[in-house]
Amino acid sequence: MKSSAASKTAAAAEKSTSSAEGFGGFTPYKEKKGEEYMSDAMKDHFRDILRAWKRELMEEVDRTVHHMQDEAANFPDPNDRATQESEFTMELRTRDRERKLIKKIDEALDKLDKDEYGYCESCGVEIGIRRLEARPTATLCIDCKTLDEIREKQMG
Repeated sequence: MKSSAASKTAAAAEKSTSSAEGFGGFTPYKEKKGEEYMSDAMKDHFRDILRAWKRELMEEVDRTVHHMQDEAANFPDPNDRATQESEFTMELRTRDRERKLIKKIDEALDKLDKDEYGYCESCGVEIGIRRLEARPTATLCIDCKTLDEIREKQMG
């Protein structure tokens, strides 16, 4: 019983430590008092996040290519072939979504270079650090995004 309780305590401690480091493998940005929005330090923070995310996605693309090359087989059983084709189709669909995401990441990096990152494309207000950390490719502030989603629901 004691060892079970000890392992639960250790697991809880590990969980709280990992959440303190931040989600997604980065530490949340700590603003300095009076710091200007999208200061050089903030830009560097988001540039690091975006580059790491892009690198992760590119590595996943490489893994998929290697996996598909390694696993490709000509099964005599039509059911086995169909299963493999279905799995490959799902993987390719996922990679296509990631390809589109990489394009958005590149656009966000370009905006960072042009000092346009972090501002709503609709109203021009600051998007906010926490929203950008949650969704680094966000182009709309939370209010404009909410209105956009409401309009989308009404149209659909």
